[in-house]
Amino acid sequence: MAWTARLSPFLPWRTAPQQAQCTTALSREPALETAIADLAQQLKQAGQRSQADLGLVFCSSAYATDLQRFMPLLQQAIGAKHWLGCCGGGVVGTNTEGSAQELENEPAISVTLLSLPETEIELFMLKSDALPDLDGSRQSWIDWAGVVPDGGHSMLLFIDPTCTAINDVISGLDFAYPEAQKIGGIAAQHNAQHGSLLLGDRVVDGAIGCLIKGAWRIDPVVAQGCKPIGPVFEIEQAERNVLLRLSHDGDADTPVACLQTILQGLSPEEKELVRHSLFLGVAKTNFQLPSDGSPAPGPAVLVRNLLGVDPRTGSVAVAERLRVGQQVQFQLRDAETSRQEQQQLLGRQQTRNADPLAALLFACLGRGEGLYGSPNGDVEGCRQQFPAVPISGAFCNGEIGPVAGATHLHGYTASWGFLVPNTP
Repeated sequence: MAWTARLSPFLPWRTAPQQAQCTTALSREPALETAIADLAQQLKQAGQRSQADLGLVFCSSAYATDLQRFMPLLQQAIGAKHWLGCCGGGVVGTNTEGSAQELENEPAISVTLLSLPETEIELFMLKSDALPDLDGSRQSWIDWAGVVPDGGHSMLLFIDPTCTAINDVISGLDFAYPEAQKIGGIAAQHNAQHGSLLLGDRVVDGAIGCLIKGAWRIDPVVAQGCKPIGPVFEIEQAERNVLLRLSHDGDADTPVACLQTILQGLSPEEKELVRHSLFLGVAKTNFQLPSDGSPAPGPAVLVRNLLGVDPRTGSVAVAERLRVGQQVQFQLRDAETSRQEQQQLLGRQQTRNADPLAALLFACLGRGEGLYGSPNGDVEGCRQQFPAVPISGAFCNGEIGPVAGATHLHGYTASWGFLVPNTP
């Protein structure tokens, strides 16, 4: 599928840099050489005009043993100045007819070619075994990444699952590049003796990405897919990531006791969800979380896993560092809530910019058919707001996206990025 920023047969004239183009292809051929030939033929038929500025490629783990041959063969067949991508647990892509699909548990390769005039794209590769000091200077992190931050407003970031310091990498890049909105994900695990990241003609581990400057930017949308239950609590006592005591309206108790009180007011369906889909929403800014059953408001709430319960003390371990005074609220995750929240967030993005050149989706392996009960749940939600935008991406072992001004590693999330003109 080819999509240009200048003249579209479906959309009105847009004020954007002229001649930007997005061309996509999607192959389900199980043999690597056949898949690459299929992709090249699709892109040729779609009308890719010239060598693209950036080629994004996402392949399923079915090709893991062939990854080291993959990129040289792909570059011989398809022209792009820069190549970036990863191996995923599943693939999101758009074929030449414009049909976007989520392909899970089968061989698939998605290629997106982007021609972006007046835009600078700088690729980087990071070795996670040699991180700068977390208490060091910002310049030490910039030197480590090797990319000058001036003018950088967007960043794609992919991290190998063998990386032992994922959160430190994300926090360090936030420190070094605070103006850059970051989206991406953790690549898929596999049994081959090499990494899962694709950079140029190589397969690498650690972390890779690109910093984008100039006329086009990426607008992030992070859909966490949960709804709040019960009241908003304030943390009275916590030790690192262990929640010890909560308070509400002057009454304090253990987290388990608070949850038991909430259970009394839930429907049978909600009580069943508590058994396997209970999370904690942690407010990242000081505001009142909704307690009326509406979806979490998105950018100010970080939804985190509950790691365990101590029945002796009633405490709960949470996958997030906690502090006294923070607001928290228990959350439930189900398909309908995920649909509603995503539609709300994508609707806001459509209001801000109705005509993106491309959309990138990095979705949790726990979404897809496992959440929605049918294929293409997230891309169909996007199609309701953006009927013709090319969509590509991958199913990840963790999703990267911003919440309340900082970049976080998420789970069970759809981390979207919309490529739009960088206008005021």
